[in-house]
Amino acid sequence: MTSTDTGALSDSSRILAAAQRLFNESGVQAVGMDAIRAAAGVPLKRLYRAFPAKDALVQAVLEERDREFGETLSAYVDTHGDTPRGRILAVFDYLDEWFGQADFRGCVFINTAGELGAVSPAVTDIARTHKQALRDYLAELVADAGLPEDRADQLALLANGAMATAGIMGTRDPARQAREMARVLLAAR
Repeated sequence: MTSTDTGALSDSSRILAAAQRLFNESGVQAVGMDAIRAAAGVPLKRLYRAFPAKDALVQAVLEERDREFGETLSAYVDTHGDTPRGRILAVFDYLDEWFGQADFRGCVFINTAGELGAVSPAVTDIARTHKQALRDYLAELVADAGLPEDRADQLALLANGAMATAGIMGTRDPARQAREMARVLLAAR
């Protein structure tokens, strides 16, 4: 790898981090490429070299967030769930902690699909893939707990509903409420 390649990777990382922060704070449509350039501290030419269009940057931000979310959720569940059912409830404990973060503004996939889904099939596909991955992860946890497979769909609805509600209401209470509903579902036959 040449020093130019290393610099490009560094630029891309800074651009992605700046875009993710700005999109989270203000939404995708409200943030222009010049604001991203300024926040990332890169010249406009380098920004467009790394991401030739805003759509490409939005997609890269979503793909990076998908990776981060999957890794942090899995790590949290692995360290906080001591039984198969406890691992399922740990998903909602993770949401509770996430919703309590000062920069929480809702799920970037729900928010971005709401903003751009009608005009960007790529965004819709990324958001759909992300939500399917969450459902599939819950299905693995449900199978490990010996529960009926339909519990995964129900738990995914609880998790996604909590994300949307917490983002709109600005409170972490939906995670706690969804956890209690999940506990009831886990006890049901």
